[in-house]
Amino acid sequence: MILGLYEAHLPVSDLNRSVEFYAKLGLELAWRKGDIAFFWIEKEKSWLGLWEGDAYQTPYHPSLRHLAFRVSYEELKNSVKWLQDRDIEAVPFAEGDPIDPFVRPSQGNASVYFKDPDGNSLEFMCFVDVPDRLKSIPNKFSMTEWEKLLEEAAT
Repeated sequence: MILGLYEAHLPVSDLNRSVEFYAKLGLELAWRKGDIAFFWIEKEKSWLGLWEGDAYQTPYHPSLRHLAFRVSYEELKNSVKWLQDRDIEAVPFAEGDPIDPFVRPSQGNASVYFKDPDGNSLEFMCFVDVPDRLKSIPNKFSMTEWEKLLEEAAT
């Protein structure tokens, strides 16, 4: 099921300074919005998330207690059942969200969330090939909705 690490996160005090630093290391900026930036470690396989702010002042911050495992798209589609078969409960991304895997077209990925015994946030995540005309969609879609959207966009 797990192919590798998809993402890891770090808190940073100055995002602009950190973006310059990681660019100097040769990492390619993949996505940036507000106080968050992501750099490809391996293009379309794994990335590093940088979160500006005082992460240590909050009880939970994704840069401190979250990582994502890279899985295939097909495995992600069945990941909730895979977790359930191992007595692991999938959890919603945000309060009120369903637990089913979902696609983020603007980021080009899909994921499902769960927690370890200590409450650390874990995620199965995969790259999703998004047609250019759909990349600006900020919404999240269930995988079923996403596949229907792709079919409609192809016609």
